[in-house]
Amino acid sequence: MDREILLIVDPMCSWCWGFSPTIGAMAEEFAGQAPIFPIVGGLRPLTEDPMTGQAKAEVRHHWADVEKASGQSFDYSFFDRDGFIYDTEPACRALVTVRTLKPEAALGFLAAQHRAFYAENRDITDAAVLAELAETAGVDRDAFLAAFPTRKMIYLTATDFFRSQSMGVTGFPTVVLRSEGNLSLLTAGFQPFAALKPQLENWIAGGVDAEKEPAKA
Repeated sequence: MDREILLIVDPMCSWCWGFSPTIGAMAEEFAGQAPIFPIVGGLRPLTEDPMTGQAKAEVRHHWADVEKASGQSFDYSFFDRDGFIYDTEPACRALVTVRTLKPEAALGFLAAQHRAFYAENRDITDAAVLAELAETAGVDRDAFLAAFPTRKMIYLTATDFFRSQSMGVTGFPTVVLRSEGNLSLLTAGFQPFAALKPQLENWIAGGVDAEKEPAKA
C-alpha cells in the first residue's frame, strides 16, 4: 500500500524543535513502513524588519513554553543579538535544497538546523552556516551552495508553502498521514511520541484512527 507521513514544519519554529525527538522516533519506528516527507510551511518567510524588543519578549516566552513541555534546551543568548531578521525562508529553502539533492538526508538536516538555531545560537539564515550543516548531513557542500540560491529552489520552496496552506495547515508542526491518496490528520501541534505511536500503529495496520481530513493547525 502506498503510504507516506507528511511532516509540515519550519526549521525556525520552536515547537518544531520541541517535536524533534518525536520526529526522530517516528523515523526510527515507522520510516521503513511509511517514509516521512518533510514539507516546509513557512513560519515567517521573507520578513524584512529586525526583531523589536517586544518581538524578542514574545519569542522568549514561546521558547520557555516549549522547553517546559518538551525538555528541549534553548540558548537564550540569541536574544542578545541586535538587528536579527527572523526570516525563515532561507532555512526553509535550505531544507528543500537538501531534500532535492539527497532526500534521505533531509530529516537529519532538519534536526541539525533545529539544534544549531535553538541549542547553539547559530544563524541559520546564513548560507555559509546552512552549507556547513548540509555537509555534516552528508550533502556535498559545493552542490548545496550551487543549488541553494537558484530560481528552482526558490520556486520549490514557495510551492511547499502553497501546498501547506492548501491542506489547511496554519501551525507547525503538523503531521498528515497519506494513504492511497487519502489524507488524515495525525497531529496539529506538539505531541510526545508516546501519544502518537498507537495511532500510527493503527494506521499502518490499516485502521482509520485519525481525522479523515487535516484540520486547521
